[in-house]
Amino acid sequence: MPSKRPLPENRCVLIVEDDVDARQMYSEYLRSKGWTVFSATDGRSGLTKIMELTPDAVVLDLAMPRVDGWTVLRQMRSSSMMSHIAVVVMSAIPDARDSAIELGADAYLAKPCTPEVLYLQVRALTRRASGAATV
Repeated sequence: MPSKRPLPENRCVLIVEDDVDARQMYSEYLRSKGWTVFSATDGRSGLTKIMELTPDAVVLDLAMPRVDGWTVLRQMRSSSMMSHIAVVVMSAIPDARDSAIELGADAYLAKPCTPEVLYLQVRALTRRASGAATV
């Protein structure tokens, strides 16, 4: 009987979120699951960190100051250096799901979202991208 091969949880995720409480809550939960977590407070600093870190996944808020999440997502999907990175969009914007997916988000979670649901979504996307066994 084939056994499950767990995905090493020492993967890197970047949380781009302007709400300090949400950013801290999600960061702490993902760290508790063994992830390396970085964060950015707006889209401009998020794009800089994506280029520096090349994370396995980005958790992206849409409504942020300076550069919004829509712009970040467009730039990621049009860049050969960033287009492969898994993106989970999290937003409280009504009816944003379809537009976010159409722009290239790999997943969409409506806010508020529990840290566990976010973790499960990020883990599933990075497992799929790495080709880890899920039997």
